[in-house]
Amino acid sequence: MSPRPTHYAIDFGTSNSLLAAACADRTFDPAPLDPDAPDPTVLRSIVCFPDEGGVHVGVEAIRQFVEHGGEARLLRSIKHHLGTRSFRGTVIRGRMLTAEELVAAVLRRMRERADAHYGVEVRRALLGRPVHFDGEDDAFAEARLRRAAELAGFEHVSFLPEPVAAARAFGAAAEREELALIGDFGGGTSDFTVLRVGPRALAREDVLAVGGVAVAGDALDASIMRESVARHFGAEVLYRVPFGKNVLRMPQGIVQHLCSPAHLSILQRRDVASFLADVRRWSLSDEDRRRMDQLTVMVEETLGFQVFEAIERAKRELSGATRARVEVSHPGIEVREPVTRAGFEKACRREVDAILACLDETVRRAGVAPEEVGVVCCTGGTARVPRLADEIRRRFPAARMEQFKGFHSVVEGLAREAQAVARG
Repeated sequence: MSPRPTHYAIDFGTSNSLLAAACADRTFDPAPLDPDAPDPTVLRSIVCFPDEGGVHVGVEAIRQFVEHGGEARLLRSIKHHLGTRSFRGTVIRGRMLTAEELVAAVLRRMRERADAHYGVEVRRALLGRPVHFDGEDDAFAEARLRRAAELAGFEHVSFLPEPVAAARAFGAAAEREELALIGDFGGGTSDFTVLRVGPRALAREDVLAVGGVAVAGDALDASIMRESVARHFGAEVLYRVPFGKNVLRMPQGIVQHLCSPAHLSILQRRDVASFLADVRRWSLSDEDRRRMDQLTVMVEETLGFQVFEAIERAKRELSGATRARVEVSHPGIEVREPVTRAGFEKACRREVDAILACLDETVRRAGVAPEEVGVVCCTGGTARVPRLADEIRRRFPAARMEQFKGFHSVVEGLAREAQAVARG
């Protein structure tokens, strides 16, 4: 009989998730987790809980949300919550689901679909993890991810840093000895690896340094929301409390939640919704009341996903054009906001500077000069943001620039590591 998988390699991402497999003798290509996706091996990390019951992930989650007319909860970027102790969960169909249970809902579907594809039942998983999770407590986040995997049906769970996994995949394809920098830009984190590669098996001592920061694609989307779109949803509303004298502006805490795709659901809390209803009544102009009405529609009909999808489309357009437009049209919401590359770069300067600072620190800890790097390999859409791409090129003048395997570099490296684990 041909070898069968004994271990799953899982790249559970903020935006997208993939699963490959391994046994002691070989690795297996990624499983087709989402037959409706343009690439069936790439499952969008989105989960939908219709009010009538059931759980759906990926493209089907979006379809079910639309078909149920918004009578459902659609959640994205749930990986963001793992490192935040204050986020204990959210109410779904009258029951509190913890962060671990939300992540497990996606991991369970991944395991079930992979079992069906490979014709086995696998209970051992090697999961990628960022160098630093988003949030204040890294060990806490990893423990939550482990618990989520256990809830999803895995009995043996281990971890490998995602940049090390990407380095393993890149090292396997190297044709000559050289110094390489791998940049893995996801939705929630940007991770870097400096390593020596060559036409040989990658050894642990070849990895000179790894680094990461919890700033990536979602943070850049948030900068567009904050700078250009949030005002359409009340971010700049002025109001006066009855019998009060001071003119107040929408609190920054509310605006921060509004600008985060992972935290928009907080605006649905009863106390927050009540406060927003008061702000609408106390607003000083008809235009402010109209914008608060748009916020109410977005919150009550859980349309944050559509809004951030429109923002992400505009961000991608700005990688190849100097102008784009964020467009959202829905009963009760009408937004057509022009954005420019110059405006976007100004809005996300702090986020891009944080990514570049992490890159510089990783190279410094590797003990090498930037001029020694022979190849820079970046994966993830954020790497195509013009200012970020230009700054990376400027830092490594002698290096050739490569794009590597799209979404698949991390999961391929995880599968190679899983094979080594299976060999014992």
